Amino acid sequence: MRKRTLLLAATLTTGLLTALPLTPASAAPSGLSDDFNGDGYRDLATAAPYATVGGAALAGAVVVNYGSVSGIKASRRTVITQNTSGIPGTAEKGDEFGTELASGDLNNDGYADLVIGAAREDVGSDVDGGTAVIVWGGANGLSGGRAVSDPVASSHDRYGRTLAVGDFSGDGRADLAVGGDGKDISIHRGGFTKASGPASRHQLTTGMHTGPTGGAQSLSIDDIDGDGRDDVAVSALYEDIGSAELAGSVTVFRGATTGLSTSGVKSFTQDTAGVPGTAEKTDQFGKAVRLADLNGDGHADLSIGADGENDADGSLWTLRGTSSGVTTTGAISFGPSSAGISASGHPRFGFAMLR
Repeated sequence: MRKRTLLLAATLTTGLLTALPLTPASAAPSGLSDDFNGDGYRDLATAAPYATVGGAALAGAVVVNYGSVSGIKASRRTVITQNTSGIPGTAEKGDEFGTELASGDLNNDGYADLVIGAAREDVGSDVDGGTAVIVWGGANGLSGGRAVSDPVASSHDRYGRTLAVGDFSGDGRADLAVGGDGKDISIHRGGFTKASGPASRHQLTTGMHTGPTGGAQSLSIDDIDGDGRDDVAVSALYEDIGSAELAGSVTVFRGATTGLSTSGVKSFTQDTAGVPGTAEKTDQFGKAVRLADLNGDGHADLSIGADGENDADGSLWTLRGTSSGVTTTGAISFGPSSAGISASGHPRFGFAMLR
């Protein structure tokens, strides 16, 4: 998940969940994917992964401001750290709690839950192994949490660097995808409970390279083929394409009855037939990705940013979604000048997109 939208104190107090009392929702929970207290208003979660907590630099914190008829207020908030009561772990130097955020109703109680990545958390002797924590929503807002353990910790580090919540199997239950700096993405199947976590887990193996600049850099979720199951676009912006270093790629995995599948996987680079341009050094194709239905035909389209294109001028691509998945037929691409932005000074168009 990014932008500095609220000011945080340089040092957060330890061991406290800082919140104003919230009025419990009088009606049934709204079911919105980011309504943590079920009052029918969307809430805002903002990460500060480099915040100092209890004297621990770069420990990280997340601030949640609750929506209302008058919008959000800085004073109507919950501050979550690893020193917060009920939250697994301890705020430690360099954990970077808040590296990534995702939300959705994981335990199917009608209240959105917040997932927080701490990609630099040391897990036992595994330096920078990383972790993800679910903080449970309820009528009084967010409280209590459960760590989502890394099922294959030895195969990568920085678990929790990328997160996404979606229904990959179409069974009506939210699943959680967690990425690190390895080739695999961990899929935690829906049916979460506060006591035992996910119903099951499996690993989605990709062709991405590994290491600090490897693995999934960004995930975007939506239904491309209209089958009622969420698909996922995975960016690997530092991927080498042939001899072109850091050219970047985006891979799309389709949802299936068993969850995300390696069957029918499609990978896209600027060397893919029908994709405008050519894969070149430091293009970073996939710096930003978004799946969203841009033409109202019921199929999510794939948009890709490459902020390093044309000597860091940047560029944007959109590939249409169809009943058979993403197609390069009719693909469009344009840079900053075509979008009304000056190319002077290397604007890095495509650096980020709304997700």
